[in-house]
Amino acid sequence: MSSIRRRLLIILLAGTGAIWLSAVIWIQHSTRTEVGHVLDRRLQESAQMVASLIRRNGGIAGPEAAALVDDAPALPDTGRHDFARQLICQVWGFDGQLKSESDGAPSGQLAEQEGFSEREVDGEVWRVYTHVDAELGIRVMVGDARFMRERLVHGVAMGLLAPAMLILPLLAALIWLAVRSGLAPMDRLAQALSRRPATDLSPLGETRAPTELRPMIEALNGLFHRVEGLRERERSFTAFAAHELKTPLAGLKTQAQIATLAPDAATRDRALAQIAQGVDRTDRMVRQLLDMTATENPIDSAAPAEDGAKILADVAGALGGLAGSRGVTLRLETGGAEWRSTQAALLAPALRNLLENAILASPAGATVEARLVRDGDQARFSVLDRGPGIAEADRPHVTERFYRGAASPSGGGSGLGLSIVAAAVEAMGGELRLAPREGGGEQAEIILAGETQAPAS
Repeated sequence: MSSIRRRLLIILLAGTGAIWLSAVIWIQHSTRTEVGHVLDRRLQESAQMVASLIRRNGGIAGPEAAALVDDAPALPDTGRHDFARQLICQVWGFDGQLKSESDGAPSGQLAEQEGFSEREVDGEVWRVYTHVDAELGIRVMVGDARFMRERLVHGVAMGLLAPAMLILPLLAALIWLAVRSGLAPMDRLAQALSRRPATDLSPLGETRAPTELRPMIEALNGLFHRVEGLRERERSFTAFAAHELKTPLAGLKTQAQIATLAPDAATRDRALAQIAQGVDRTDRMVRQLLDMTATENPIDSAAPAEDGAKILADVAGALGGLAGSRGVTLRLETGGAEWRSTQAALLAPALRNLLENAILASPAGATVEARLVRDGDQARFSVLDRGPGIAEADRPHVTERFYRGAASPSGGGSGLGLSIVAAAVEAMGGELRLAPREGGGEQAEIILAGETQAPAS
């Protein structure tokens, strides 16, 4: 059920109906009990009254004795049945002879035991009280028909319930109005949000909001704050990216003009070399921007698993030209580790940026080592270089976008490499560790847990 208003209305109506039904059953039961007690007491008093009259009459039970019950106070007539014959009386002797009876009494004996009893006589069930007077040798029996009791109980109960039944529609309307009024703040909040422009991320006011809505408003304000922070980072990212792309493009234009107007071949060759270097820098920047975008997109869970050693080897092979141009040796060590991953789209750019940073930071003649080690259910990728390493002051910030430390490569890095690595590793559920290498340089490790990867079959 999608509507909270409808759900609350049904729950309240069902709960009220259940309570109402319980009240009806309770009223019916209590009315029957109370009316039964009153009628039983009436039977008992009537029987004792007849016995007392016979005693005062010298023990002679004349016809007028049983007729006394006709003078007993009448019960209220509900209009549903003729209650003219409410009580009947019989006086029987111990010798089994009928001494006296009231008008309308059945032909058979009403009861056979002392006290209260029920007995069917002439096809009708009677509730009877029998008073035994051993001294006079008589049994005085006074009774009323059970159907009369049921009709009387029904009449009394309906007299109580009929006005209440008329209130039910009014109660249902009041419940509907209460639910509507109670949920009105939610409607106002929804209307306020629907009227708010997409650019308005200011907090919602909660001083006048109901207590129940404040957690929702606080959650929305928290969401607005996070979205505003994300938008601010995106604006900063766009501004930094535009600036970083503008610089090499301006240099390319300048060098192209120099090459066009060069007075000699040497000047033209230097300008063309600068153009090639600028193109490489711009290409790296564009590729890193694409890598950053890839780390922020959901992973394709249906991607086929690829061998981790092959991913590392392919990345190292693609960077062989860069390493050769800088006089750096790439050494690959996998040790035959068998490990497969369905997240090559994230792992490959993370490894490429680590290796590229290591190559650019290493001096000519140095060796950059790339390793893959299987450690239980974990895969550990390590990249080790002999560059200047990361300054301690820069270490807390090196994974921030566009951050350039004091030991940035002379080629002018973009400040995106390690931020791409950190974002990709986080998306894979792994861990990035950066630490100084013994003897100089830096050691970077990507540790991926086994539960997010699939071992080779």
